Amino acid sequence: MLQVLSLKKTVDFLRYAKPVAYLSVLLVILSVVSLATKGINWGLDFTGGTVVELSFSKPADLPELRSQLNSEITTGAVVQNFGSSTDVIVRLQVKNGANSDDQVSEVMAAAKKLDENVVQKRVDFVGPQVGKELAEQGGLAVIAALICILIYVSFRFEWRLATGAAVSLAHDVILTLGLFSFLQLEFDLTVLAGVLTVVGYSLNDTIVVYDRVRENFLKLRKATPYDVINISITQTMSRTIITTGTTLITVVALFLKGGTMIHGFATALLMGILFGTYSSIYVASYLAMKLGVNRECMMPVEIEKEGADQPSIMP
Repeated sequence: MLQVLSLKKTVDFLRYAKPVAYLSVLLVILSVVSLATKGINWGLDFTGGTVVELSFSKPADLPELRSQLNSEITTGAVVQNFGSSTDVIVRLQVKNGANSDDQVSEVMAAAKKLDENVVQKRVDFVGPQVGKELAEQGGLAVIAALICILIYVSFRFEWRLATGAAVSLAHDVILTLGLFSFLQLEFDLTVLAGVLTVVGYSLNDTIVVYDRVRENFLKLRKATPYDVINISITQTMSRTIITTGTTLITVVALFLKGGTMIHGFATALLMGILFGTYSSIYVASYLAMKLGVNRECMMPVEIEKEGADQPSIMP
């Protein structure tokens, strides 16, 4: 009776699983090709450079300041507002034959043409070697997170489900990095934090679905794996819509109104949440079904007690 009622209210999500899975494979291939050919547009946190923070007495004209920074040692500078319309941050890449003092002098000269009362509030310099180490450590952080998560899901779930979760996580990370590579968006430490956040968010959504899959395999004895997975996704969909919807409201607000300083972070979260939500259904769950997950896989292992089958010996 429970099985009949469940099937009547079930949405057939897996009906579209095969074409969506093919689309995911295509997107992963394109992302890998983009990463191999175009690479990632590393920010100054990873490449090294000079950061100058300025405070103007009136709202700064950023396009005009960019046009003023056209000398050989300041070309390609990233000019952004920092907190308010009068606070500006200028990021300059390391140039051959130029030191940070020369770059700072050029920036101040260009800024004084716009506002004689401009004040230099802060100057930071990140060396190329430090940036290279940050890039290596950032990559190791992502790999370490994926390995720890793989170990966790391996202990918590049967290997077919664990494999689906691991592939889903790799799928989300590769697509997010591929998007930044294809669009050549700047990849800095805030974006790296966004990628690590996406890993945790995607895993949480997948585990919620998997927990319900495991419960329904034990409850619905005669249901096929196809039906059990559809029922489980349907039952968790309300939770997914509420969680994803409220998260997207915040992330979209950051994306639109958060300013250029966290634009990359908001972009990574926005794309990662979308990728993570659909991969929980059409990558993790579908892959587990194709690997042959069934009710027998979910049954607890019976442990035979020593001497249980031995006949008792009467004195």
